[in-house]
Amino acid sequence: MSPSPSANTSSANASADADVSAQERALLERRARLLGPTYRAFYRNPIHLVRGSGVWLYDAQGRKFLDAYNNVASVGHCHPRVVEALSGQAATLNTHTRYLSEIILDYAEKLLGTLPSHLGHAMFTCTGSEANDLAIRIAQHATGNSGVIITDFAYHGATIATAQLSPAAVGAKGVPAQHLTVAAPDTFRDHGRAAKDFARNVAAAIDDMRAQDIRPAALLVDSAFSSDGIFFPEAAVMREAADHVRKAGGILIADEVQSGFGRLGQGMWGFANYGLEPDIVTMGKPIGDGHPMGAVIVRPRLVSSFGSNTGYFNTFGGNPVAAAVGIAVLEVIEGEGLIENARTVGAYTAELLDALKGRHGMVADVRQNGLYFGVELTAQDEATAAARTSAVVEAMREDGVLISSCGPRGNVLKIRPPLPFARDNAEQLAETLDRALSGRAC
Repeated sequence: MSPSPSANTSSANASADADVSAQERALLERRARLLGPTYRAFYRNPIHLVRGSGVWLYDAQGRKFLDAYNNVASVGHCHPRVVEALSGQAATLNTHTRYLSEIILDYAEKLLGTLPSHLGHAMFTCTGSEANDLAIRIAQHATGNSGVIITDFAYHGATIATAQLSPAAVGAKGVPAQHLTVAAPDTFRDHGRAAKDFARNVAAAIDDMRAQDIRPAALLVDSAFSSDGIFFPEAAVMREAADHVRKAGGILIADEVQSGFGRLGQGMWGFANYGLEPDIVTMGKPIGDGHPMGAVIVRPRLVSSFGSNTGYFNTFGGNPVAAAVGIAVLEVIEGEGLIENARTVGAYTAELLDALKGRHGMVADVRQNGLYFGVELTAQDEATAAARTSAVVEAMREDGVLISSCGPRGNVLKIRPPLPFARDNAEQLAETLDRALSGRAC
């Protein structure tokens, strides 16, 4: 899921910032009055966006920003093919799945065709949070177990069940006793020891559960460990972790909300990079290029009893408009070669970012897979590193490029552009980051 609350945000107090224009200050004050204190805006000087196209976003003054952050608009903001599919179906029919409809079946068939054959059923939701919530319900029903293992700064959603499995949002104390956290497979710190020990840590968590008379229902992992700081551990370690949970009677849930739909440049799905065969796959944001959609893809045997005893219905999940949008997104990814683009432009971008390590001592590590990057910044202490990271994000915003931050220490630059990102966009990103790191941003 995404984004974690560690991402660079500003509160309603931003209205007092001298950099905020009178128009934006009025919008912030109105926002606080109407939406309350829980809604936060990105950046110290929030952006009033009015239009998007491809990898670009435009503010109310007509200024253009390079979007290097949003995986929601996965195939580009306002892609004409997606807009046409949405508007055409909305003008024809939109209702729920309790009526017969060909288009939802066409979409399910096309989506399932991108996944391993053992995953035979598609269940549709409106958000990734709902998808993860449903996946947990299915796992607990199918296994008869209650515990879920997650990483220690994961983010999996905003429902009651998924928020409790999102220590990035609720903190370690907000995770119920039947669920356990394990250290994320950090490939950078301490020579990558946490990454090497990931499977061992999962096994230890299972033993800890047994000692408390808890049995694991699932290991729930984001394939890119996005909120934890963006890591891509060794495939063998990930497969061993999955084996541990299955031997203990649980299942593997792959959260593909951030890593799916071609982002990692090696295929459609992040879990495939590890050679994993998940029992459930969950999807969200990029599935609809900005349209609210989500999905749960599952082994049929896991829902046979769930379907007859519990059932599932979602008024808006899988509606004809959503199905039309979903088909269009898949067609654009395939037709425009966006997975290959993620691979080649991602590699080129990584070269540019790696070059900054030699120019700026604070750049300690660049982690990359396709068009997903984590740039870890360091300093003499964690607080300084986090402050510098925030300052870099703000400087880049002022210089016309949008990124964010993540990780438990708040010191990892999170770069995750729409899939049509091109080489010249990569060059602008790297040049802007170079200026921000040098303190020369506009």
